[in-house]
Formats: sequence, C-alpha cells, structure tokens
Amino acid sequence: MKEERIDRLYDLLPGVYRKRDAELGQPLRALLRVIAEQVNVVEDDIAQLYENWFIETCEDWVVPYIADLVGYRAVHEAGEAGSPATPEGLARNRILIPRREVANVIRSRRRKGTLALLELLAMDVTGWSTRAVEFYQLLGVAQNINHLHLARGCSVDLRAGDALDRLDGPFDEIAHTVDVRRINSHRTQGRHNIPDVGLFVWRLKEYSITKAPAYYLERRRRNRDRNRYTFSVLTNDTQLVTLPIREPEPTHVADEMNVPAPIRRRAFDERTADYYGAGKSILIWVGDLDHPVPVKNIVAADLTDWVYSPQGDQVAVDPRLGRIALASDRDETDVWVSYYYAFSADVGAGEYERPLRPPFNRKLYRVSQQRKAGDPDYFESIGEAIDAWLRDRASHADAIIEIDDSGSYSERIKELKLKSGERLEIRARNGSRPVIQMFDLRASRGDGMVVSGIKDENDSGRAPQFILDGLVIAGRALRIRGRLSRVMIRNCTLVPGWSLGHDCEPENEVEPSLELFNTTAQVNIEHSIVGSILVDQNEVTSDPLRLNIFDSVLDATGVDYEALGVSGPGRATAHVLLRIVRTTVVGQINTHAIELAENSIFMGRVKVARSQLGCVRFCYVPSDSRTPRRYNCQPDGVIAGVNDSYQKVLAEMRVRPRFNSLRYGMATYCQLSNSCAEEIKRGADDESEMGVFHDLFQPQRTANLRTRLDEFTPAGSNAGIIIAN
Repeated sequence: MKEERIDRLYDLLPGVYRKRDAELGQPLRALLRVIAEQVNVVEDDIAQLYENWFIETCEDWVVPYIADLVGYRAVHEAGEAGSPATPEGLARNRILIPRREVANVIRSRRRKGTLALLELLAMDVTGWSTRAVEFYQLLGVAQNINHLHLARGCSVDLRAGDALDRLDGPFDEIAHTVDVRRINSHRTQGRHNIPDVGLFVWRLKEYSITKAPAYYLERRRRNRDRNRYTFSVLTNDTQLVTLPIREPEPTHVADEMNVPAPIRRRAFDERTADYYGAGKSILIWVGDLDHPVPVKNIVAADLTDWVYSPQGDQVAVDPRLGRIALASDRDETDVWVSYYYAFSADVGAGEYERPLRPPFNRKLYRVSQQRKAGDPDYFESIGEAIDAWLRDRASHADAIIEIDDSGSYSERIKELKLKSGERLEIRARNGSRPVIQMFDLRASRGDGMVVSGIKDENDSGRAPQFILDGLVIAGRALRIRGRLSRVMIRNCTLVPGWSLGHDCEPENEVEPSLELFNTTAQVNIEHSIVGSILVDQNEVTSDPLRLNIFDSVLDATGVDYEALGVSGPGRATAHVLLRIVRTTVVGQINTHAIELAENSIFMGRVKVARSQLGCVRFCYVPSDSRTPRRYNCQPDGVIAGVNDSYQKVLAEMRVRPRFNSLRYGMATYCQLSNSCAEEIKRGADDESEMGVFHDLFQPQRTANLRTRLDEFTPAGSNAGIIIAN
C-alpha cells in the first residue's frame, strides 16, 4: 500500500498533535495507520461496487450475473460453470461465459442473419480469428444473362495462378460442383451447397521475433551456396505468418490480411508492400541495424533447393520456408530479421507478456548485443554480466541478469558455483526471446551450462536458488548438481535433441536437455518445452529428488526414448518423486514414484518403482505401464468391461492420442488432431483436453461457437466450423 494512503488520516491532524506524537515515538500514527488500512479496504470495495455495474470494468465473478440480466444463455454442452472462488473456476468461466460476447449479445441479436456477424460472433465467443464464407456463391451454375453475379465463383482459369494457389482454402474463389454432404455433419463434412455457410477458424496465434539474427548457412558445396540464411536461428525452416490488421468496419468480411494465415509466395510477390515494412509481418536488415532493406529490393522466391540467385542489392525471401538469399558476389555480412510465426499458446520461450519478479532490492545486470557503444548500463555478453556479479556477490547475493533483446548468444558460460544464501536469476526481458547457443567443443558433456551449489563445512545458511526464465537453450544440456534449494525453469525452451535440421528433425535425438547429478534441489518446470531429463542421484544417502512439471512439454524426440530416466548401468528407474500436471510427455517415464499425475498425456510407457504411492488421474497412460492407482484414465475407461481381446486392441487404438505434429519447430507442435478421440479431447477433470494445451479450453470454445452459429444463422441455412490451422 502506498505511503500517502496509509497516512491519509494522520496527515489530517493539526501539526501540533503530529509534533507531540513524534516526541512520544509516533504511537498515534501507528494507530491511525491501522484504522486507515481498513478505511482504504472499505473505500476500494465501494469503488469496485460501482465498477461491477458495467461489463467492461466488472470483476470476472460478476460476468455470469450480468449475462443472466441480458438473457445470455450458457451452453451446457460446453460444460457447467466453475466456482468463481478458485483461479481454475474463473479461467474456465472466461471461456464458458465470454465477457465480449455478453457485452455484444444485444447487438448480435439485432444483426442476426448477416455474414459479418458470424465473424464477430466467433471472435467474441472463442477469441479465434475467423472468415465466414457463403458456399452457394462458389457453386458452378449457369447464370441468368439478365441478372449476372460477377462476384460469384468462376470456372478455372489455368493462367490465374493466384486463384489456383487459394483453391479449396478459406479464400477460394473458383466455382465447385454441388456437395450433397451437410457442412455440419458429424461424420464427413461437406461444403459447397446452397444452404451451407462455413466459418474458417485459425486456432494458432501469431508470435513475434524482433530484430533477431538470421542463421548463416556456412556449409556449401558450390560457390552459389554463399549468402544463404534462415529466419530461424535454430536453422529449421519456419512458415512465416501474417500480422493481422484490424478490419476497417464491422460489415467487412475478413481477407488474408485480417487473419494470422501463412504467407503465400505468390501473395508476397504480388503485394510485397502489404507484408514487408516497419510494423508489418516481415522486416530485414543487412549489415546495418539502423537502416532496413527497402521494399524495392525485396524479391519473393522459391528457395527450396537454393537454386534462385538474386542480383545486386536484391534480397530474396521465401516466406513458406523462412529462408533468405543474397547475391553470391556480395560480401558475407550479418542479417537481422523481424517476423511472425504461429503457435498454439504461451508455452516455451517467446516474446509474449509474462509475469516477472520486480528488481527491488536486487542487483540488476542488463545484457544486450544491440546496446550503443560505450553504454555502461549494458553488457555485451552473458559471461560479462556473470563476471560482474561474481565481483559484487559479497554485497549482492540476490541478483538478476536480464537479456534485453532477441539475439543469439553463442558463448561458453563458465560453471556457476552458487554459495549459501545466494539467488541468481537469468531471464529475458518481456518482449524478447534470446537464444543461448552452447559451444560444441568436445565430445564429452562438459560444454553445457553447469550450475552447482557449494557449501563450506561451517556454513549452515540457506541453500542457493537458480532461476531460468524466458530463454531458449540449444546446442548442449543444462546440468544441475550439488547443494541447491530450488531450480526454477519457467517459460523456457531447452531444445529437444539440442539442435534442429531444416525439416525440424532433431540433430542429437538421444541426448538429454536437462541433467541432474546428486543435487538437493527441488526442480520446478513451468510453461516450458524441455527435452529428455537424465538423473544420477545417490539412492543410498539421499531422498528422492522432487521434480514438478506443470503446463509443459517433456519431449524425448521419440516415444521409445526415455523422457525421464537414469544414467549409469544397473539402474532401472530415476530416483525422483514426480509431480506432473497438464503436460504432454513424448517418451518413456522411469521414475521412483509419481506423487500426482493429472490431466496429462504419456505417449510412452510409464514405469514406477513404488506403485503404492501417489495417484494418476484423468490421464492417458499406455496400458502396459506400471503406475500408482489410476482414476478416470484412458485407455482404461474404454476397455473396461470389454472381454474380447481384439475389441480391446481396437478400443486402445481409437483413443490413442493423435497429434498434428510431434516435432519441435513446427507450428502445430503437440496440438491434438481433429481426428483425436473425444475421450482425449475432453478427457480432463473439467472436460477440457488432456495435455499441455489444457488451459486453452478448446472443446468449450468449439461447443460454444457451434451453438451460437445455430442460434444466429438464418432458418434454412447450415453453418459449420472448418479448422484452418
């Protein structure tokens, strides 16, 4: 509470009383502070009571009551509302009873039957970008010569390359024959018929990368292989997406610039200025960060085999693969890029907003590769910042090293030996996504980032703590060892397989991303993407290491590899007490015990040594696993009561989770497929999906949208949802 609010009553006293009170040690001031604290509570409650009358400013728990006043009807198919007294219930209610839809419910009823309303309705209900299409306008029919409809679908013109490029997509304009299947069929979805209206939805969101170095491909076999770059600093091909712009008016139907759609080569070629420039989807700097490449020098090209070679000052860009090519005769130079990629949620490192610990009473060391020369407030490398803290550690035991840009830091970080009572946090500033590229110097594992806790024999202080927040770590593993009280990995990406190929295949698929060696730390992993975890813990002299994983991906790069395992021969399970919630695991789990597993997906076999301890609930666990007692898990639920072995196999195969991709670097990484069984897509304890994207509540959004479409679509029309990504 601010000082002036605490002393508001005391400041009203005449000066003579305050002077006398100061002579007595200010007992009156202390009393009035207690009274003022309660006065402020009552005053704030009265102010909030007024705010709660309006849907724009009310608290989350008030939204259902205002919805009831305006006649908003909740969709029971999406599930029942949660308790407003819990954070989980409030998060669920934000999806079941969206604030924006409640605010616009009366306006939506007045505009019922209009095409643009369906787009606005979908945005209010789900938050997804959408485009509505009346499929009767794309039917190939003979028109009346006295009443031509020039805007309707036309016959195929083989010279119309752009129209052919958009065929069967959300922006198709070519005529089709009649499709008699209903668009809202729960079996096979049709499209082109007179009563059909389709709503294309983009579930993936656009995420920015700002002024990051492009990766220079040094391997070449021919002279023309020079000056080749990838937008992704991890060398993988990345589909660039559009930064959506706001639609000009409520009656406007969305086009390619209004949704986070993949940027097509032909569209980029024909409308380069719409996509390239400051504040737009793509921006490139060559050799000079102060002057971006002008739009006249940008050339759209197909760089699949690096055959195209630009000339002079031209910069060739392939938005489909995320590649850049300069003229072969140009000198090798640095290239920086700003662009947007697609992903499902705020998981792993990214430039999205996240809560950060304020640097009050803590020494803050800022790092930036783009700092001005001679700026004393910034360090150019992480190693320089660490060296500065080591010099100051006697007076600043609690320190933060904050990286201010989205640069690539290719350096070998010395072993961090933390003493008792120290707390070190290495993090990215909000709005940045730095990448730490470990040097691959030796065949041994000694080149990774090593964090250890040390303690003198006579030292009985609190064990040190280490925090990583918002970073991408590639090239090597993070190693934790020694006496530590806690290790926190939050909003980070420890690249599975260390590094990626151009097709997102891991380069070192069996190598771990996190190694834990005889440490006392409690390891917490939150909202992160982590490769396999290797544990070497003394089972005789130490208790099981506590490992907590929440809202994350644990990816061993293959279901047959160990996602959590033990190093050294003769051991079967890692000496770990695991707690895992809302997580997708690609690989096998071999651990001492599972305290709790909830709303998670285990794609590989799970094996625990102590099956009598803990609980596994609302998870998918392969049937050949050894786990604690299971409750409402799959495939147990679908094979219960099935006696025929063949039918059991079929049931297990049906509910096995299906993903659009299990390769890190792909836009649809760990996203459940549309063909995935409902027992998985709605198998969590609150009827949301199992796995890392549980908190998106996508089944509830879809059920809400489907019901609203039926309510606001004119009689005689059929409306259906089509997933664009």
